[in-house]
Amino acid sequence: MDAVKSVTYVSGPVAFPFQRPPRPCSDLRNDMPARILVCDDESHITRTIELRLRKAGFDVELAEDGVAAWQAAQREAPDLLISDCQMPRMNGLELCRKMRNDFRFVHTPIIMLTAKAYELPTRTLERELRVSAIVSKPFSPRDMLKLVQLLTGAEELTPQ
Repeated sequence: MDAVKSVTYVSGPVAFPFQRPPRPCSDLRNDMPARILVCDDESHITRTIELRLRKAGFDVELAEDGVAAWQAAQREAPDLLISDCQMPRMNGLELCRKMRNDFRFVHTPIIMLTAKAYELPTRTLERELRVSAIVSKPFSPRDMLKLVQLLTGAEELTPQ
């Protein structure tokens, strides 16, 4: 993970008290690829992440704001959420708060994207919302893939 330079880990290199974050959905889906929910109001960001993750074999769903992401999560629980911080209708912090208040998403890893990493309430992200990582824009799609693989426990089986 040394190559990931644009990432601030909120709770150390591994943000979980156990070896690997739980993937409650994957067990029910018979080892189907991890489902990643990507939420950002900038379509070029979501498209870039989607292309990189799909190429690596992940199942990716896109949402243009927090409300759409919350609705998508209600339909099918994601194994990991990547969310922008500032969005219309429901921002990333509100989305994270809703997810953490729902027992189904208590252990879902969350990556927060932000153009203003220095302004984020780090204490809130760490303690209340348990965000796994904060990634500053612009970021490397390759580094994002490595971070997603780390947080989902996915093996690097595909060329990058």
